[in-house]
Amino acid sequence: MADGLTQPGQSRRRFVDWLLSRTLTTWLLSTSVGGLVLSVLYPAGRYLVPPAAGESATAAVTLSIKTEDLAPNSGQIFKFGNRPGIVVRTASGDLRAFSATCTHLGCIVQYRSDVSHIWCACHNGHFDLNGLNIQGPPPRPLEAFTVNVRGDEIVVSKGA
Repeated sequence: MADGLTQPGQSRRRFVDWLLSRTLTTWLLSTSVGGLVLSVLYPAGRYLVPPAAGESATAAVTLSIKTEDLAPNSGQIFKFGNRPGIVVRTASGDLRAFSATCTHLGCIVQYRSDVSHIWCACHNGHFDLNGLNIQGPPPRPLEAFTVNVRGDEIVVSKGA
């Protein structure tokens, strides 16, 4: 009689052990596959979707460089709040300012006097002197700023 009582309990215990091991194996396998898929998709998604640039609280900034320090057909990076900006003096002497953050992946652009373009070295993106994207992967133009000259000072601001 003792043998008859232990037999059903062992069978039930074996079933519960089998069920738990099967569930645990399935969970581990699912988690591993999910982790593998995410480890491939996340970097691909970060590459394809450009990062959002943080908004600058600064409305206007007076540059430390003076108008006579900026030669024609040259550019200079400056700090506009918490973001970089670029001021360009065209060959004709006009001053223009833009956000210096490339609209593709957020790299810092620079002015190239040899081609008279604003250029992003990360993926060879080119912007004309109106900030329009004209070559390469940048999807949008650069954000344009307003430039005012007060005496020999350059004041850059958002909006009109």
